[in-house]
Amino acid sequence: LYEKKLTSYPRVDTRFLTDDIYPKCPGIIANLTDVCVGARPLVGHQLPKSKRVFDNSKVTDHHAIIPTGDTRNLSTLNDFEHKVYDLVVHRFCAVFYPSCEYAQTTVLANAGSLTFKVTGRTILTEGWRAVYGKELIDNDSQSNEKVTLPSFRVGESGQHTPSIEKKMTTAPKHYTEASLLQAMETAGKFVDDETLKEAMKENGIGRPSSRASIIETLVKRDYVRRDHRNLISNPAGRNLIAQIHSALLKSPELTGQWEHKLRQIERGSYSLQDFMQELERQLVTMIKEVQST
Repeated sequence: LYEKKLTSYPRVDTRFLTDDIYPKCPGIIANLTDVCVGARPLVGHQLPKSKRVFDNSKVTDHHAIIPTGDTRNLSTLNDFEHKVYDLVVHRFCAVFYPSCEYAQTTVLANAGSLTFKVTGRTILTEGWRAVYGKELIDNDSQSNEKVTLPSFRVGESGQHTPSIEKKMTTAPKHYTEASLLQAMETAGKFVDDETLKEAMKENGIGRPSSRASIIETLVKRDYVRRDHRNLISNPAGRNLIAQIHSALLKSPELTGQWEHKLRQIERGSYSLQDFMQELERQLVTMIKEVQST
């Protein structure tokens, strides 16, 4: 997409734009009306400028991936490339829409002597969700995390047909490359320590330009294998994990600790020399632990 001048530079590690991009956004939006219907209501209106989107302090070398507005090579895309381009375009348009407003609803229903409870959401104002339309509704309907409830009145009654379903819990699904990349990006959610979780919020494990190569290295070393879309661990990979007794070495908390120290260095509250010495001591200790097992 970048080589076809459809999107901006792709090897970035931020989701923010710089202030100098803002004046260009109306022109980009105007060129996307045939690509995304969500762009049309924005044309001719003042685009909101939010700190959640435009923040120079959150951008280093390159800003987040956005469409360029140049659609001349759009017809040359294959199906997969077109889907990725649509994701970029829809997200770019959605950030200029208002927030989605919803009511958190808890419904208690009495059936005879039993009380049933369900908690969900009732959408009040679609906001940015309008950009995605039916696609977002279909995704919500397949998710068990967010239940959208219709409106209820206190004391309302109605007929129901009771049924009992017997089900078995299922094992977690294998990672695909896409889901593993997502897990690497959001690895902080697996960390309990709030300080370390915050430090990993913007980085996760690896960088956008290196995460795919990390997975490829695991495949080349026979630690994991590809089975259709899934990534399956091989005996060599399971044996390696079994031989490493240091829980920290296998945990995203180690990355969190390093990211936390790097942020302290950025703020000037911790010296680079102290960090390197601490890192050296930590590595020596870990290597000795591995060698002794």
